[in-house]
Amino acid sequence: MDQTTPFIYPGDDGSKLKPSSRYENFIGGDWQKPKSGNYFENISPTSGKIICEVPRSNAADIDSALDSAHKAAPDWGKTGPADRANILLKIADRIEENIETLALAETLDNGKPIREPFAADIPLTVDHFRYFAGAIRAQEGTIGNIDGMQSGGGNSAQGMMAYHYPEPLGVVGQIIPWNFPILMAAWKLAPALAAGNAVVLKPAEQTPFSINVLMETIGDLLPPGVVNIVHGFGVEAGKPLASSNRIKKVGFTGETTTGKLIMQYASENLIPVTLELGGKSPNIYFKDIMGGSEEYISRCVEGFLHAYFNQGEVCTCPSRAVIHEDIYEPFMEMVKDRVKALNCGSPFDLSTHLGAQASNEQFEKIMSYLDIGRQEGAEVLFGGEKREMGGNFSGGFYVEPTAFKGNNSMRVFQEEIFGPVVSVTTFKDEAEAIAIANDTLYGLGAGVWSRDANICYRMGRAIEAGRVWVNCYHSYPAHAAFGGYKNSGIGRETHKMMLNHYQQTKNVLVSYAEVPDGFF
Repeated sequence: MDQTTPFIYPGDDGSKLKPSSRYENFIGGDWQKPKSGNYFENISPTSGKIICEVPRSNAADIDSALDSAHKAAPDWGKTGPADRANILLKIADRIEENIETLALAETLDNGKPIREPFAADIPLTVDHFRYFAGAIRAQEGTIGNIDGMQSGGGNSAQGMMAYHYPEPLGVVGQIIPWNFPILMAAWKLAPALAAGNAVVLKPAEQTPFSINVLMETIGDLLPPGVVNIVHGFGVEAGKPLASSNRIKKVGFTGETTTGKLIMQYASENLIPVTLELGGKSPNIYFKDIMGGSEEYISRCVEGFLHAYFNQGEVCTCPSRAVIHEDIYEPFMEMVKDRVKALNCGSPFDLSTHLGAQASNEQFEKIMSYLDIGRQEGAEVLFGGEKREMGGNFSGGFYVEPTAFKGNNSMRVFQEEIFGPVVSVTTFKDEAEAIAIANDTLYGLGAGVWSRDANICYRMGRAIEAGRVWVNCYHSYPAHAAFGGYKNSGIGRETHKMMLNHYQQTKNVLVSYAEVPDGFF
């Protein structure tokens, strides 16, 4: 991307993105007004300005979307894997062709610096659609020979074969979070569509804009009703979707307490759920890293700063840094120097590292935890304040990159803040590092930094988390399973195993015997 000056703020004169003043629900391949006629304002966290109005939907709108999905599901489910895959590939191509527009929409909607959707969110979205296009083409059923090969003879099991076919569930519900609006939609939509399901999806009410831009971009590539987008608040739209007896599965990504409610709703109809929930991920640094090359040490320092990616609004944010006591001082000095060099300017400048928090509500939550940390006696190593911005961004929601020094029993170590806040502590030996890492209700992600392969292996197996990064962090390739232990969720996202969450197995048990069983 050749962009040396910041993008013009969307909607201003000369901007490459012109949001509409109002959007509707995307149902049955068309934009439909909410049944109630009610809308709510969507605020950009970058400036505090209104982006647009979106529908304040309710159960009636969910039912309308379900009607469309049920109408579309039979034909889509019968569409061959090759044809479904080709549509997913076309979707990927269309997104790739419009990466600039979608990146601008994502920054405006979520507040993240535009370098992130350009370099990560949108390219990963493209990759996930392409990956699942390939995965569904490669998927095969199984044939099991039960007993014997011949058909005939005196045993009914002779020639009995077990055929296993993966079949779509039908209509599924999906509820996505506000931290990666387009990418999280792709994580849900790509495997569901590949598997042959029709979808009703509710975006987060904090970030409803960018998925509208996405559907304006790709909506015509899908048969009407295969994907339906219904906006609204959790209780008014999310609950009717998750509790509906007209869906065969619900997939949810978001906060843990909300995930527990979703599971309760789904249990009323005995439908399966996948839950990708919160985390309090440890990032563990062993003392041998300081014996590595300058480039490797720099990589380790960068691993600490991954806590500020997406302003810390990542479920796997490495929000606990656990550093060997022998290297704490020199390592943290390098961290402080790197933080000082961060560019915290316009979110629409490709050189900016930190953007705005996704909403005023989230901003206030983060600021309250900064107060909690001080009250607990944690030492503020750097940051700890609101980040002041000027001009067009003066009304936005910005927080300084922050680090506390304390112990793992503090609330800022145990509770998910979901902001640019790292809680730092030290350890003496491997056993203590494992104890600190696992002393949490969560188990989504973790990082291990060491040049000793044996340490890396032992730590990778001992940490109670669904994903352990070793000498890296915040990499999310499509062919790597992602999901949590403990209170971090149920099921997995990404990887071909995700198809299993959106399919059921049909067994056809066939006997080729030509004589009676002899029981009657």
